[in-house]
Amino acid sequence: MRVVVAGGGNVGSFVAEELVGAGHDVVVIDNDPARVERAPADDEAGSARWVMGDACEPLQLARTGVKEVDVLVAVTGDDEDNLVISLLAKQEFGVPRVLARVNNPGNEWMFNESWGVDVSVSTPHLLTALVQEAVSVGSLVRLLSFEHGKASLIEITLDGDAPVIDKELAEVGFPHDSTVVAILRRDRVIVPRGDTVFDQGDEVLVLVTPESEADVRVLLTSAG
Repeated sequence: MRVVVAGGGNVGSFVAEELVGAGHDVVVIDNDPARVERAPADDEAGSARWVMGDACEPLQLARTGVKEVDVLVAVTGDDEDNLVISLLAKQEFGVPRVLARVNNPGNEWMFNESWGVDVSVSTPHLLTALVQEAVSVGSLVRLLSFEHGKASLIEITLDGDAPVIDKELAEVGFPHDSTVVAILRRDRVIVPRGDTVFDQGDEVLVLVTPESEADVRVLLTSAG
């Protein structure tokens, strides 16, 4: 997979390093000369290629070969820059998938298809969801949203009164547009099958649509 990472700070350099380690072809663009100078040479094994430039400028972004990439990741420390970069990537260069970092949670509403963003990541909101997930039993917690709310990954820790307790997955009758993707049980990860039986204390991860979320809530929580 070919990837452009716009922003070579701590987040961008880490993302690039991880992607290169996974075998992907990565180019990082950053407008800080000192940062680009410190980057590993692109002929070093296991290194991304670094380009000096402002990713908000179409000509400079084009130098990364963005027209040929599969994914662009906009992770600068400025939300306005990330939005401009995302819009350029999608509309000017036709990048199939654009991911953008949200620095200020108050700006998250702007990170949508209108600005070319396929997936946005807001660290404060993610941390809030993880805190809720750690302390909530019997309550639905939304961990991640995809495609601007068209699908969500939710988590529910089953209490003793949940309707699914001691039932097999196949007999529960989940909505067609929902999928139980994993069950965490006593330090084990269970990939659910039709004969998997739900138990009290299970942490159930479900991929849902807005239309199926209410039905899934009824099935998995004692409150309904």
